[in-house]
Amino acid sequence: MLIIKPVQSKEVQKEYCIACGVQYRPDALCYAAHVDDVFTGIAQFTLNDDYGYVYDLVLVPGIEDFEAIFIMGRATLNFIDLRGVHKARCRKEAGDLSILKAVGFRTEIGEDLEADLHGMFDGSHCESRHQ
Repeated sequence: MLIIKPVQSKEVQKEYCIACGVQYRPDALCYAAHVDDVFTGIAQFTLNDDYGYVYDLVLVPGIEDFEAIFIMGRATLNFIDLRGVHKARCRKEAGDLSILKAVGFRTEIGEDLEADLHGMFDGSHCESRHQ
């Protein structure tokens, strides 16, 4: 079973970052994915008044699980959107580029990718495509 939850402990976040081979960012929020109670990957991100910023969206090296990373990425963007921030950016190196694009990062802005979250989670994107 896939479980994605916020990481409440900075020590645990640091351990997860080491396991995933990414820089620990103590000021970042973090989600962790577990599949059948096995730690699978993390998303580290921050929020400001203009956009959420995803630093990392990665799996533990050696694990390949599109569903887990995709759902964790979408959960991260949904959290940002629910906070009233309707844009998100990420480093192009935040994770596998095909995953980043699949979760919604489509526009290139310098060294970053951007996602427009307006309507992404309320069904209006789907409605406008079918009219």
